[in-house]
Amino acid sequence: MSETTPNEGYGASAHLRMRLFKDRLARYAVAIGGNSVIVAILLIFFYLLYVVLPLGDAPEMNPEASYQLAVNAPVEYLAMEEQAEIGVVIDRLGAVRFLSTSDGQLIGEEQLPVPGGVTVDSFSAARPNTGIVALGLSNGQVLVVQHRYKVSFPNDVRVITPSIHYPLGKELLTLNMAGLPLLRIGIQEEEGYTLTGWSEDGTLSVLRAELQESLLGDEGSFEFESASTFTTVNSVRSLLIDPAQRNLYVVGEAGELAWYDLSDLSDIQLREQVAVAAADVQVVDAELLTGGSSIMIAGNNGVISQWFSVRDDEGVRHLREIRNFSAPVDLVSLVPEFSRKAFLVAAGDGSVSVYHATADQQLMHEAIADAGISRLAVSPRANALWALDKNNRLHFWNIHNEHPEISWKALWTKVWYEGYDKPEYIWQSSAADNDFEPKFSLTPLTFGTLKAAFYAMLFAIPLAILGAIFTAYFMAPKMRQVVKPSIEIMEALPTVILGFLAGLWLAPLVESHLPGIFALFIILPVVVLVFAYLWHLLPVQFRSRVPDGWEAALLIPGIVLTVWAALSVSPLLELWFFNGDMPGWLENELGVGFDQRNSLVVGMAMGFAVIPTIFSIAEDAIFSVPKHLTNGSLALGATPWQTLVRVVLLTASPGIFSAIMMGVGRAVGETMIVLMATGNTPVMDLSIFQGMRTLSANIAVEMPESEVDSTHYRVLFLAALVLFIFTFLFNTGAELIRQRLRGKYSSL
Repeated sequence: MSETTPNEGYGASAHLRMRLFKDRLARYAVAIGGNSVIVAILLIFFYLLYVVLPLGDAPEMNPEASYQLAVNAPVEYLAMEEQAEIGVVIDRLGAVRFLSTSDGQLIGEEQLPVPGGVTVDSFSAARPNTGIVALGLSNGQVLVVQHRYKVSFPNDVRVITPSIHYPLGKELLTLNMAGLPLLRIGIQEEEGYTLTGWSEDGTLSVLRAELQESLLGDEGSFEFESASTFTTVNSVRSLLIDPAQRNLYVVGEAGELAWYDLSDLSDIQLREQVAVAAADVQVVDAELLTGGSSIMIAGNNGVISQWFSVRDDEGVRHLREIRNFSAPVDLVSLVPEFSRKAFLVAAGDGSVSVYHATADQQLMHEAIADAGISRLAVSPRANALWALDKNNRLHFWNIHNEHPEISWKALWTKVWYEGYDKPEYIWQSSAADNDFEPKFSLTPLTFGTLKAAFYAMLFAIPLAILGAIFTAYFMAPKMRQVVKPSIEIMEALPTVILGFLAGLWLAPLVESHLPGIFALFIILPVVVLVFAYLWHLLPVQFRSRVPDGWEAALLIPGIVLTVWAALSVSPLLELWFFNGDMPGWLENELGVGFDQRNSLVVGMAMGFAVIPTIFSIAEDAIFSVPKHLTNGSLALGATPWQTLVRVVLLTASPGIFSAIMMGVGRAVGETMIVLMATGNTPVMDLSIFQGMRTLSANIAVEMPESEVDSTHYRVLFLAALVLFIFTFLFNTGAELIRQRLRGKYSSL
């Protein structure tokens, strides 16, 4: 019997303590690593949520100042400069006052050159950002003025200096040749001026001023063209000219809307006249929204309707009511915002409401004054309002309304946008036009994400799973040692390279050999089955010369030859069956459009990228099925195929399911392949010949161009949050299913 020396016992004890220390250290390291992953995921989620939450902030208005306005005549016009620090007031006698909006202090004043004995009968403003105002006089003449604000920095102090300019000169312009009072007037400016006036006899007078370039390089001069016609609209309420100065909308108090074409003043055409209000409803106010496409009609019944032109089946445009809003019955005026499709409504009870047309919702409603409001102005940045009540008291309020265009409807449902013939799901975040309205529907992006993943998995799952089954169960070990690493190394290929090849090589190849590509989907499985059948018919002595599991190597030349043959005969197939143009035949005969970079290309390219992931995990799961299960099944008389179906696949089903889910996750989050292999167009079309835009690709493309904290910026983060939540829920559900499969088949 041997005895343990003290040194040996101490050494064993020290070794044990070290092992316990290492075990404990490994356990803590694993726990810290796992918890760190969870914390990192939660931090990503909460950061996305932090950026997105302001989209849902409730708009609000807060009072800043209230003061009395000293005037000698009724006020006809209110406006503010960009910083909302200075406002301008013009009354019916032509007196102009510049006031500090914060306290009402008089900064400057000027008297417009209105002749004695002549009164100002009407006012009209061009696009708000121009500062141009037209005054219609009782003698049929018109005066055009512009309020400007010069910003300077003397002694590093910002100073805003207001002034009045006369872009068409101080001389009065004759609009009504008969000298009749201009009871209503309209003006628009963009590389020229168009003025129109209405007199009580029904005369509609038009005056156009176009700037003629000077050869000497000076300012040049204006060339005037005038015309007149008669309108059947009685008691005109508003004259509205679009920014392009081609269309004139005449709105009557009785609810009539006449649409005139001003493209040629020598031949003014009435395009259409419609009723925009019920017979017993009076029109209180009418204005054009930013961009000049939508006409907002406010009636004394508390209904505000939005109208714009829509094409009919023959391609002819007609005015149509798109949507309407509920407003106070005693509304006084309607004021559009400068750069958004929002508008403000002032009511006789002293309240102001804010709406957004496209979002189809009322954003705010606040009581501004005790007395009814007579005039209302909104700042260019839509962050302040200036209201004049019937007691000639001015009220200055701040507005916080950063994202009025965002609503559940605008994000996820069909929206009828200006210029479209019907409601659509549209993502279009930018354009060259300053009057452009961003469209932030996430539905086509979500649809594109699911569509791309579907076609990729449709291509990848059969090839990857069947390949994994053959490699793990039937293939010879030596061949498996070559095939498995070769497929797994494909996963290391950069997706940008795959996208590049898909966009510049695969897409043109598919387009030029489209019949052959589809023929391959039919012919190739047939060739494989025929080869298997012929192999089965060969004599045993011949088949025995090929080692078990190496039969697939003999199939490779046949597959290559089949692919070459299908692509070679593709032009003949296209000539015989599709008149030499299959894409054209699809569009002309079936009404199916064809884009070169489409879902078929994306499915093949992204499927190729996903195959290694699915194959590797599934193959390991199948190969790891205990041999005693397969041997026992075979020993009990089951065939190899019965063993595969009834034992191997069921036992490996949790791993196979995990492989598929990993592939789906990879496909959903893929960016570069989708970006380069498809048209990247956010369309809602199930066709395999049309492209798409995915959430991830859209974020990658537009995030560098978005302004920080803008609506576009936050909506992109919302898209990322949607993708995050979708992936999380999908993976969670997949894990629950996998656990259930494991519990069900682990006892086999």
